[in-house]
Amino acid sequence: MYGLVWRWHFFAGIIFAPIIALLAISGGIYLFKTQIENQLYEHLYQVSAVGSSTLSLTEQSNRVKEAFPDAQISAVTVSDDPKQSTRFSATVNKAASTVFVDPYKGSIIGTQKSDETFMAIIKKLHSQFVVGGDVANRLVELTACWTLILLISGLYLWWPRNRADIWGTILPRLRGTNKRTFWRDVHAVPAFWLSLLIALIIMGGLPWSGVLGNQISNFAAATNTSTPPFANNFMAKPLSNAPVTKDVAENVPWAAENIPVPYSTAGQSTALALEDIITVAQLKRVAPPYTISMPKGEKGVYTLSVSASNPVNNVTMHIDQYSGHVLSDVRFTDYGATAKYISLGIAFHEGHLFGWPNQLLGLIACLGLLLIVISAYTMWLKRKPGGKLGAPPKAKNPKLVRNLGIIIIVLGIIMPLVGISIIIVFLLDRFVLTRIPALKSWYM
Repeated sequence: MYGLVWRWHFFAGIIFAPIIALLAISGGIYLFKTQIENQLYEHLYQVSAVGSSTLSLTEQSNRVKEAFPDAQISAVTVSDDPKQSTRFSATVNKAASTVFVDPYKGSIIGTQKSDETFMAIIKKLHSQFVVGGDVANRLVELTACWTLILLISGLYLWWPRNRADIWGTILPRLRGTNKRTFWRDVHAVPAFWLSLLIALIIMGGLPWSGVLGNQISNFAAATNTSTPPFANNFMAKPLSNAPVTKDVAENVPWAAENIPVPYSTAGQSTALALEDIITVAQLKRVAPPYTISMPKGEKGVYTLSVSASNPVNNVTMHIDQYSGHVLSDVRFTDYGATAKYISLGIAFHEGHLFGWPNQLLGLIACLGLLLIVISAYTMWLKRKPGGKLGAPPKAKNPKLVRNLGIIIIVLGIIMPLVGISIIIVFLLDRFVLTRIPALKSWYM
């Protein structure tokens, strides 16, 4: 059984280690998104001088429209910091952009294309390898799933089975070791101590994935442990074909992304101003920073959203654009158990659940993953024979192969992309690799 697990661990490590390293580097950088952006874009984020009073949001939005007549404003972020500029999300010259406005002078400080910021590129690298698209996203998800399997199989391989095995698993052997033993310990000891932390961080990111993420959402909905469709609703339910919140609003918490959007009651000629929505926020005790997304069409609603560092403070509120009635008000306390745990997990994954200690833990995990990857490749290169892959031999016990196959099938059901990848590997091994003599002698 040991040899069988080692063989799967070996091949999965060889294939996915470079991608794991890339995700660790990009994730480690993204942990410090706020600090990095505040330094890079201080000239856009900060106003030159704090005045005695600010212009209304309506007046500020008018200044944006004067500067960019063709701009379509989709949202505005209201800050709690008097030194910060007001941020308008808008389409400028057919590109999704952020327009920064001095709230005291009404002047345009600058613009920024949303997908060209440093952190937007790092995020896309981390989630879609920059190239974007479903294929890249699925590869990231597949790597995350296989990393969990590598952690589990690694714990099985290195778990101390007697007192002597503690050295080289729980504690490194520092004396009387050769280079191969040194790199083996560099690989095993950090992996042993960091396995739980790394697993928690990975699981915190999986709800964003394309396949497993949808399964998680469906599970939460099926077990009624997600977000209720409405909380404190005062108007009619939405139409059956109504859009969901993520389609019409920005900065929406994960747990509220798929809440159906209610509709405003037509009949009044003038929509409320942004200042009226701020008044509603004050009445409902929602403190900035928050984002106000603009209504889409005559029946659209204002959406006030808070995706806070601590999910306990999350808010998703739909407001009738004419009457100001709150049609839906969903807070963390309205979340079901699954949605609560996932929201906390996402915040932990992103490094802002409990401030800088969370960032430090994330950084330790990322650096640890890099060390594990580097030591794994170094160890492999030192032990593999010349001209061969150096893979552990195939297991010859049919019962063991069958038992491991059952485990793999279960993992494939839980993580569909893992199941698909196993089928592909099996087909390659059975019908391609073993039938090409030169290739067979290299990898066997």
